[in-house]
Amino acid sequence: MSQFDYGGEEMRKLYRRLLGAGAFAAVAAVAVSISVTPASGAASAAEEQPSAVEDYTYPGADAILASDHVQLISGDGHILYKACPPTEAPGLIIVRTTDRIGSLGNGRLCFEATAATGHLTLKVPNVYAVRGDGTSTNTGHRLKAQLTTDAGVHTAVDVDPNFDTEVGIAATPPGDPTTLLQLDASH
Repeated sequence: MSQFDYGGEEMRKLYRRLLGAGAFAAVAAVAVSISVTPASGAASAAEEQPSAVEDYTYPGADAILASDHVQLISGDGHILYKACPPTEAPGLIIVRTTDRIGSLGNGRLCFEATAATGHLTLKVPNVYAVRGDGTSTNTGHRLKAQLTTDAGVHTAVDVDPNFDTEVGIAATPPGDPTTLLQLDASH
């Protein structure tokens, strides 16, 4: 018998070994393929999960612009646009403009500072006064208003925490019409 001459029993053993090794290799290849390739129609984890990066876009800004004609751009969530009550209310930051915008359409815009500090970027044209959220007995937030004119002259105004601060055409002496670009609050 030569070295390549196998008997029937030895051939069956060799065949079983090769068949077993081939089956193992096939199962391993399929397992690797399944773990690496997502199933058809299934989204990868990166596609399913929302981004963890905050862009600070003001939530509901499009709806507020459509209904109240107020352009809110971004913020930290601590200065919130509110529907103004029919009469003055303590605890609200009030912005006055000659434009007929806002929840009541009378040019009065209300905001609430919900934390010790806050930031809001917005665009409100023809602003003539900004009122702090304090009262005569309760000091409000320190506010800084960033304004610009049509000519591109930028100014930063410290707002009285308890009373109106006149800007633009209502300032003494009267200035050019101003657009409110930013409010920053601190305690």
